[in-house]
Amino acid sequence: MSLTILPLNENHLDQVWLIEKQAHSHPWSNKMIRDVNSRGACHHVLVEGEQILGYFYAQNIVGEVTLLNIAVNPMYQGKGYGRKLIDAFIEMCESLGAESAWLEVRESNAKAFDLYESMGFNEVDRRRNYYPTTNGKEDAIIMSYIFF
Repeated sequence: MSLTILPLNENHLDQVWLIEKQAHSHPWSNKMIRDVNSRGACHHVLVEGEQILGYFYAQNIVGEVTLLNIAVNPMYQGKGYGRKLIDAFIEMCESLGAESAWLEVRESNAKAFDLYESMGFNEVDRRRNYYPTTNGKEDAIIMSYIFF
């Protein structure tokens, strides 16, 4: 079967919610996952057949696109699917005529930081003590990608 990136729809939400709970130490709420019609929403899933392998949630506000959430099912991590999702995110931004793309990543998530950096994102700032951890807080690294 081939991999496909599709716009997220209501039929995907149960699988997305399961992945969200498995993939993140501090997952979004089920309500947030199911809010697919928020302002500027452009959410997508990576599917193989009927199986969702991963997803991203993004928001496009006046040419500035923010990657709000991204995850790959832990059973499929390490196979390049995160890179495919970021590729799709960047392509989507280009097709929307975006001027810039933004994201933030936990400072402890070195794999994600390295992936984003390898895809052309640059660290521009930090939100100190932003994310909760099991024993305190950690910084959010803010990264941007500028389209020319």
